[in-house]
Amino acid sequence: MAEGKKKAAGAAAKKPAAKKTAWDCVKLARDAKRPHVRDFIAGILDDFEELHGDRLVNDDPAMVAGFGTIAAGADTFKVLVLGHNKGATVEENMVSNFGMVNPDGYRKAMRLGKLAERFHNPVVTFVDTPGAYPGREAEERGQAEAIAKSLEFFAGLKTPVVVVVTGEGGSGGALAIAVGDKVLMMENAVYSVISPEGCAGILWRDGSKAPEAAEALKITAADLKRLGAIDEIVKEPAGGAQKNPAAACAAVKKAIVAALRELVKLPVDELVERRYAKIRAYGNFY
Repeated sequence: MAEGKKKAAGAAAKKPAAKKTAWDCVKLARDAKRPHVRDFIAGILDDFEELHGDRLVNDDPAMVAGFGTIAAGADTFKVLVLGHNKGATVEENMVSNFGMVNPDGYRKAMRLGKLAERFHNPVVTFVDTPGAYPGREAEERGQAEAIAKSLEFFAGLKTPVVVVVTGEGGSGGALAIAVGDKVLMMENAVYSVISPEGCAGILWRDGSKAPEAAEALKITAADLKRLGAIDEIVKEPAGGAQKNPAAACAAVKKAIVAALRELVKLPVDELVERRYAKIRAYGNFY
């Protein structure tokens, strides 16, 4: 009897873990305890000077922007950091609009991008947003135009751009600061043209089918790497980045530094040419 129990326990121990689904990744990407942009800034940069305002309307707290230093061994990079700011508390969520950026935020990003280009500083962006803010005031101030201009701007920016999708990469709101020479994506992040709930609502008029929609959309890091939409997957600690934020930051820093070491060696014209070719190749699966 005891021998039988031991065998059963051994068989249970050898049973492979259930495969992580796309919906599991969505839930992990949205976890409130997952590291946000300010956590990555604190964990990766040796210093950070935040800058504010688009010089047209106001300062959007949903877009964090500023200059800082990334040091690793013999390498030191002075970089411009841009990132969606979801906030870590309910109060911060409300102030930063849950990471949904207004046109002012994208214009702030472009204003500082010009400054980075002038001083030959690489740009590092942290993507984590459900999408651009869809409110009336955002539309009145030119939301679609701001996103389109941002796409054009970063496509031609004459300095290296490294993108890190850390949580949710939602539609044009994410893509506006996700045009880069190297696109990194954390293991449990998601990146999609629409949320699974939105897709399920359109296709089946049933939001409860979001898990099926998530699977069909191919929004996980593994799917997007296979499709060529991202360049590298950054492994997370067991259970997700929220279980060990320090280890997650260390892994992201290592990937950013490796990308910068490669990109800063390229002549500017070649850098921009390669970026353009990369963008033009999106969607070519054959």
